[in-house]
Amino acid sequence: MKVNYQSNVSTQFRVLSEPQCEEIYFAMLHVLEKTGVDVYSDEALQLLKENGAIVDGHRVYIPSQMVKRALASAPPRFTVYGRDGTKALLIEPNRVYFGPGPTCPNFLDPNTGERRRYLRKDAAATALVCDALENIDFVMSLGTISDVKQSLADVYEFVEMMANTVKPIVAWSFSLESCKDFHQIALTIAGGKDEFARKPNYFFYAEPLSPLTSNREASEKLLYCAEHGIPLIYTPCPIAGGTAPATFAGVLVNALAEALHGLVIAQLKRPGVPFVIGGVVSIMDMSDMVLSYGAPELGLLSAALTDVVKYLGMPMWSTGGCTDSKIVDEQAALESALSVAMAQLSGANLVHDVGYIESALTGSLDMLVMSDEIISMVKHITRGIEVNEETLAVDVINEVKPGGNFLETEHTFKHYRSEFWFPKLMDRRNYGDWVETGRKTLGERVNDRLKNILATHTAPPLSKEVQETIKEILAMSNSR
Repeated sequence: MKVNYQSNVSTQFRVLSEPQCEEIYFAMLHVLEKTGVDVYSDEALQLLKENGAIVDGHRVYIPSQMVKRALASAPPRFTVYGRDGTKALLIEPNRVYFGPGPTCPNFLDPNTGERRRYLRKDAAATALVCDALENIDFVMSLGTISDVKQSLADVYEFVEMMANTVKPIVAWSFSLESCKDFHQIALTIAGGKDEFARKPNYFFYAEPLSPLTSNREASEKLLYCAEHGIPLIYTPCPIAGGTAPATFAGVLVNALAEALHGLVIAQLKRPGVPFVIGGVVSIMDMSDMVLSYGAPELGLLSAALTDVVKYLGMPMWSTGGCTDSKIVDEQAALESALSVAMAQLSGANLVHDVGYIESALTGSLDMLVMSDEIISMVKHITRGIEVNEETLAVDVINEVKPGGNFLETEHTFKHYRSEFWFPKLMDRRNYGDWVETGRKTLGERVNDRLKNILATHTAPPLSKEVQETIKEILAMSNSR
């Protein structure tokens, strides 16, 4: 029997040590207790005051023990299901899932390649493509619909996503009313309140404002979702040098304070409600004054924040598969690959914004399809290397002997399919074969696959009951 033998079942990676995570956590507790946060909800303010916080107008000072109670109350592990009731996402330490992001005003047309406004049909197409891609685990829309009544763009988006994928949705809304509409649709799909409580089929995503503010809309949606047991993602977007300190440790302190005060409010409203923290953490490009989605700092800061969030025993919302490039080109591939690798290696739970180009101003299905291949590659790398008597292959090496080959051995036939990664889009053929099949670039192969998905893939239809509920909600919403 071997002793003190350590097995790395997967690759190992972290940015911060445990003492560094502790320092950042303690600094965050100091900020919440001494600097405070601004909260623009009377109900939230009352909850905080009744449970030990100091409230001065909209400014709230949250004692450390309230944060610790909230962390103890939040579940470290929970499950979200697809709309067909199948288990989809088990949220627990080091399980990593990928999906798009929301709210881009523009869209890269998959047929013309032109940048245009995002349309209702694009929400349906995005959900359909996500449904088909093996390495995309949850669905967001990649945009904000521009060709419907603007106050209801979020409702139409949710409807199109639910209709075109069975995978879990991460929803957002402009208003509390839309948030309520989503939930009525989700309850009908689940089969009622009790079934939704047993098998929730979507997350709700809301953002505090940096620095250190929960506006009325964010607070109201936070409280509603907590009350109804809707799994919550409450994460900020602090920009180093803009809405957060320029130093990386300072950005992490800022982000944690913004996310954790939301956790405190949610757990006071309903102890045990599933809750995910984290954030989009990157830098302001000081040359062009944009939030950079392709900067190496995004991957570094996201991985570091993941370390702290895991130290706290919480699920992590992270970012990857995105770029500052205006088109899906070499820059886009490089920046997507780097951020996906950092996110996967960090062990973050939900990695969003896959498919973002142009610093989150444009959504691209080509970028989503290309990133699906990248995610597949990175997942293969991070699964690590299994070391045992069978995989060491000493007997096989002895059998083949010097000068032989392993191509015809039973061992190779038995293992190559599980050991090797097989690309769908990367081209490994010889030059002659590549020329004979049209000299296609990666970008062209990506677009071919995208068009094939859009032409052939379908998701199971919604039930008639759900379709009727959606019609009623849309009619009622349009009359408001």
